[in-house]
Amino acid sequence: MSYKLNKKLKELTPYEPISGDYKIRLDANESCYNLNDELSEIISYKMKNIDYNRYPDPYANKTVKAFASFYGIDESLVTAGNGSDELISIISSCFLEKDDIVVTLSHDFTMYAFYSSLYELNVKVFNKNEDLTVDIDGLIEFCNINNAKALFFSNPCNPTSLGISKDEVKKLIKNLNCLVILDEAYMDFWTESLLPDIQKYDNCIILKTCSKAVGLAAIRLGFAVAGEKISTALKAAKSPYNTDTISQMIGEVVFEKKDYLNARIEEITSNNKWFYKEVLELQAKFPILEKVFETRTNFIFIKTSFEDRIFDDLLKNSIAIRKFKGFLRITLGSDDENKELIFTLRKILTDIKDGG
Repeated sequence: MSYKLNKKLKELTPYEPISGDYKIRLDANESCYNLNDELSEIISYKMKNIDYNRYPDPYANKTVKAFASFYGIDESLVTAGNGSDELISIISSCFLEKDDIVVTLSHDFTMYAFYSSLYELNVKVFNKNEDLTVDIDGLIEFCNINNAKALFFSNPCNPTSLGISKDEVKKLIKNLNCLVILDEAYMDFWTESLLPDIQKYDNCIILKTCSKAVGLAAIRLGFAVAGEKISTALKAAKSPYNTDTISQMIGEVVFEKKDYLNARIEEITSNNKWFYKEVLELQAKFPILEKVFETRTNFIFIKTSFEDRIFDDLLKNSIAIRKFKGFLRITLGSDDENKELIFTLRKILTDIKDGG
């Protein structure tokens, strides 16, 4: 007899990011900055002193302490994970049970629905307004009417780049009986974080990543911040050695360099303002860019019915961005990459305008 996969696995296809060797990669929302020489040297030195024959610290205590110190929060409320994806998986599989109703938003990060479906949860999608803002009162009503057990959403949002104010998020959490998973992967580029207030809410988990502002996409390290009850449960539910020693060490080193991190965040935020302004100027000249959404992140989100043409022509010029139906998402690159993207995009838009 041959083994047969169950239905949920049979219908899955592996995640396939854009493949190929492109000169400029602006498709994955990574930081455009690598670590500086000072940090690289510190990490190289520490690599020589790792006990590779020993298991890692199961709770990543030194890394968590450095992370908590950087954000000014209580380290006992922090759980380290193998990237935010692992933490989303743990929450979906352990805090919820089969057929529980989970609410996600459209548009938002697709992995919330992916893991929920994988663990046989019932996913219900709340649609955003036409301008991609969120009707908070409508969302509260939607969750409560559907007896939702959990709500997943990102703030600021990936992929729309828009943000929900802190007061609106507080209103949302206070008026829901379900677990609220608030993904603040891009909050380093904005000022509306709920981290300082997390202990006020016993039904909220805030997720943080190292792959955006921190510039550590190469290692898989993420954090969940929640009240004592949820944090204790997360630490119990995760696998014993879920974050490796090398990732823990690198995370600790980088989070201890507060001035370095703050300078990087300020630089990315400033450069993205310039980038946003340049794209707005293109939109004013080329109406086929129907809308450029206000950005609270390290990327720009554009509405256009020419997404396929623009995406393909950029790839032909060795520039990779992200395409959605009716939209494009472009991550901030280095100064040279941004200038080349704007130059190439202008040529493509001119060609389209002229019927080429």
